[in-house]
Amino acid sequence: MKRLFFALILLLNFTAFAQKPCEIDQNITDSLGTFKSTKNNIVFERSFAGNSTNIFFSLTNDNGLLGLEAQILKRSQEFIKATCFDKNSKIYLQLRNGKIVTLLYVGAETCGTLIVGENNTNNRVTTGSFVFVKENFEELRTSPVTFMRVKFAGETLDYPFRTELTSEMDKLKYEPENYFIDYLKCVEN
Repeated sequence: MKRLFFALILLLNFTAFAQKPCEIDQNITDSLGTFKSTKNNIVFERSFAGNSTNIFFSLTNDNGLLGLEAQILKRSQEFIKATCFDKNSKIYLQLRNGKIVTLLYVGAETCGTLIVGENNTNNRVTTGSFVFVKENFEELRTSPVTFMRVKFAGETLDYPFRTELTSEMDKLKYEPENYFIDYLKCVEN
């Protein structure tokens, strides 16, 4: 009986600490090379007084260059001010171990797209491509992200990461702090 109990406890520990499965959105190989990307994952969500902000991440591997696609979706009944990415834009990720990982913007200048939705709701979607700087990249595999700072063209905004997030948008559960720990392995090969 003791062995059965021990085996059950051991099995529960393995399932509790199992890694997340890779959910690949694109996996393309052609004459130009290879491109692989993960599905979008919500890493930040805030909803207050009729305004909401959602941030989605997707990891990419473009011919061996690891990157991050960040998509910021803002909704409001009021006009939404544009936040733009330019050549000086960066994402800073503060890790639980105290280190900072920097990602550099590599796309053309963009201020996103304003779309008017149902009931005259304004939606602004801003998407940016970022690449990792070599210095502390390895730290993302082992240390959770606790805080993100985004340097836009004219301002800097801060976004705290949660350990667990149940999204109002799709009612699914996400673990933003462990995003890189769970999904970097999916695009490294």
